[in-house]
Amino acid sequence: MLIGIGGGGDIVGTIPTSDLLGLFGIECILGGLSWERSVIDPMPGPRKFDEVRNARKLNEVVWFANKDTVTSTGVRFAESGVAEVLGEETLLINIHPGPEAVADGILHAAGELGADLIMGIDVGGDLLALGNEPGLMSPLADSIMTASFAMIEKRMPAIMGLFGFGSDGELTQEELERSMSVLAREGGLLGSWGITKEALSLLEKLIAVVPTEASRTPTLYAKGEFSDTSIRSGRRQVSLSMSSTVTYYFSPGVLYEKLSVLSRAVSRSGSLGEANECLHGLGIYTEYDIELDKFNKEKGIA
Repeated sequence: MLIGIGGGGDIVGTIPTSDLLGLFGIECILGGLSWERSVIDPMPGPRKFDEVRNARKLNEVVWFANKDTVTSTGVRFAESGVAEVLGEETLLINIHPGPEAVADGILHAAGELGADLIMGIDVGGDLLALGNEPGLMSPLADSIMTASFAMIEKRMPAIMGLFGFGSDGELTQEELERSMSVLAREGGLLGSWGITKEALSLLEKLIAVVPTEASRTPTLYAKGEFSDTSIRSGRRQVSLSMSSTVTYYFSPGVLYEKLSVLSRAVSRSGSLGEANECLHGLGIYTEYDIELDKFNKEKGIA
């Protein structure tokens, strides 16, 4: 099981890792969260199963998606676009129940699917955040999933990864490298892998179908387009480097114990809302807050 952990188009960022595993004959089923960016889905937060059409429930946390899977308002998931391009089902992960329930749901799904390894890929680098970074805007999903993966790793093999080093414009190169150095010193940096020609070809097909900026920018760099750029309608500047084309792999347990204050803060929460409040306790304004405020403003709700 290979899951994009940050919502939106993070599933696209799993492709280089899928390519790597394929070299060893390892079959993967790709997935991501049921949470699209507000420019795609104006409803705040991730979708629950009763807000989704044309999906199959494996359990309360994990669902099968196909090319026709949409929200109840007709919004298409990134996972639906990937299913269309690949010609196979993908997975949607519901993080509403909180880290422990998410871990249990993913582990149950792994058993049902016969999976012997669970991998989670973040695009951009929020999973390495300490919480004090000025540009940090979307820590909630990554914190919940990092806490879940730390629990999963205690029960079966699990690895987390970062693709698109800084490609979401939130953490700076210096902030990311600071966190990477901590993981390296603590023995949590497991290795890395770049973009092959085969992976690049598939990435190009996917970004033509799936709206994603953070996964698109490393693809441009891999094609030789080296200039800095901006995303999110010009609100975030992205400084690209060769590092953005590489996926770095980490031990979930080391990431959780030695670096991720945010995932430790949310680990005991029993719902998305509780996890959000835990981050409020650290003075952090999350992507869920941004979406709620935007939605309420557009609806004229104070």
